[in-house]
Amino acid sequence: MSKPLKPVPRFASEAEERMYWEQHDSTEHLDWSQAQRVTLPNLKPTTKTISLRLPQHLLDSIKAAANSRDVPYQSLIKVWLQEKLHSQSQ
Repeated sequence: MSKPLKPVPRFASEAEERMYWEQHDSTEHLDWSQAQRVTLPNLKPTTKTISLRLPQHLLDSIKAAANSRDVPYQSLIKVWLQEKLHSQSQ
């Protein structure tokens, strides 16, 4: 038979809540065996801006390829990089 769960206390601030959870185990308050997976479809992956130096002729070729597909050239570069990584991991 499992131990009864403690109620989650009310917190006056986010800082107070953070301090509480740093010092307490959530399994005292939640039955994680009842947890369900959740999907967040509108969540975008975090992106990082980088600077990439390309020869002008290569950039022109990429832009032309993107234009023929009617997509931004940065998006096309990301798709190509992802495809290459995927093919390398197989």
